Amino acid sequence: MVEQPLVSRSSTPPRRIPAPLLKFVLRRIVLGVVIMFVISILVFVATQALPGDAAVAKLGRAATPVALAAFRAHYHLSEPAIEQYFSWLGDLLQGKLGYSLSAPESVTTLIGQRIGNSVVLLLFASLIGIPIAIALGIVSAKRRDGVFDHATSFAILGLAGLPEFVIGISLTLLLATNVVHILPATSLLNPQQSIWSQLKLVLLPAFTLAIAIAPYIVRMTRASMIEALESDYVAMARLKGVRERRVLLRYAFPNASAPTFQAIALSLAYLMGGAVVVETVFQYPGVGLALVSAIQNRDLPTIQALVLLITLVYLTVSIAADVLTTIMTPRLRTQMK
Repeated sequence: MVEQPLVSRSSTPPRRIPAPLLKFVLRRIVLGVVIMFVISILVFVATQALPGDAAVAKLGRAATPVALAAFRAHYHLSEPAIEQYFSWLGDLLQGKLGYSLSAPESVTTLIGQRIGNSVVLLLFASLIGIPIAIALGIVSAKRRDGVFDHATSFAILGLAGLPEFVIGISLTLLLATNVVHILPATSLLNPQQSIWSQLKLVLLPAFTLAIAIAPYIVRMTRASMIEALESDYVAMARLKGVRERRVLLRYAFPNASAPTFQAIALSLAYLMGGAVVVETVFQYPGVGLALVSAIQNRDLPTIQALVLLITLVYLTVSIAADVLTTIMTPRLRTQMK
């Protein structure tokens, strides 16, 4: 008689991803791939349409025709545009970003450290801006139509209409001049040192980005919290004598977190575009400043790589936000079945 293996009764089968949710994620991923392909075409066409000549921009107007022709041949700039595109796309699919036309190094090497600098900047901007924005939204909803709510709404509406460079210049005048000189006016990082030893140079551009993303998060948090505070389950919790702080954080905010999370995700995606302006204002050596410098030097491979990188980050954050919002919202999960 063959003995049957013992199976623990307490063991539970692993949870599987529901089929509708899996299809939803796959559709978003496929859509993202299609968008990336379309963006690659648009980026390539836009870089080809840039005024000027990359060879002249690199070698100067005093370069001989022979030198210019050799430069174009070396970087395949003299080939038909359609051949250049498919050659570039093929290298891109293999992880090859090509070589910079303005620096004697590959695009990967050129932007490698810049990506790290931008990640640190966006991390600090998020850690500063998001918690403060959520707290302001919760308190404004709790004190709806009060003095604090009106003052916060007025300030938020004013900040929402200011461009990033205006916020950056204003902070520089307040915190990096004779008014209060506690931070450096520019963020010229030393490439020979770790960025973590130069965090003081990161704070001013991080504050600028934090202020730029805060208004949308505050307004969305306030609106969703007001709706949650007027719900029946919050009223029931209050009737049971639950403390108001616990009502806000345990009952109201979790149920209002889906729209807030969507606002945070969109703000994080927006940070990639806002970082281009802020890094230029403070001369912060990140992806944004590298993109501006590449456009000025007509460095086509670097422009193409950076624009696609920014697009990829934006799409990734947007897809993740859609998926997580669907998971966190019961009504959306029910509609998928």
